[in-house]
Amino acid sequence: MSRQYPRRALVLFSGGQDSATCLAWALARYPHVETLGFDYGQRHQAELHCRDTLRQGMAALNPNWAKRLGDDHLLDTNVLGQLGASAMTDHVAIATQADGLPNTFVPGRNLLFFTLAAALAYRRELSVLVGGMSQTDYSGYPDCRDNTLKALQVALSLGVDRPLTVETPLMWLDKADAWELAWQLGGDALAELLRVDTHTCYLNERRILHSWGYGCGECPACLLRAQGHRQWAVRRRSL
Repeated sequence: MSRQYPRRALVLFSGGQDSATCLAWALARYPHVETLGFDYGQRHQAELHCRDTLRQGMAALNPNWAKRLGDDHLLDTNVLGQLGASAMTDHVAIATQADGLPNTFVPGRNLLFFTLAAALAYRRELSVLVGGMSQTDYSGYPDCRDNTLKALQVALSLGVDRPLTVETPLMWLDKADAWELAWQLGGDALAELLRVDTHTCYLNERRILHSWGYGCGECPACLLRAQGHRQWAVRRRSL
């Protein structure tokens, strides 16, 4: 008889808005949830410093979440920077490449992250991998697409000879929908925690707190986050 593995989750948790929303989503669903972050030499190192505050904040919001929240893990993946320069790891201007993708694209990043997550899940007997990728509001990154991650789920399950599920709760949500999902999961308290204590800005700017959170207000990540928060705020006022 094949062994049955419990539905325990591992959230790819960067310290950004999307991954924090996914952590709340997982805590609302699974009896045990662990988190995994990656230090790949990203310019926006501030996101890594947000992780502990966010974990503590979510545990304080809901006693059930506090019981379910397990260990945190942080892996060094600086090898990504050794493969070539990008605007995410090097101090270069954000621009569009000849292939049409923005130079914030780090080739293989999500493929590597999920592969390492699957290896950790094997060791920790976790069976659900949760990521904050979205095909609705994204920069065209091919490793954020639904088809990519469905194919990866099959490959990872075969590779560790255990059934793994890749969950992407934000895949078909825009940024306004993501703010709404967070509010539905944890009300005003969670929405405010995400506004103040997550980091998205590619340029690592955390001096100015805007209505939508900290950031430079000009990079693609800030513009998308600000637009989504503005649309969500209008939506909430109309209810």
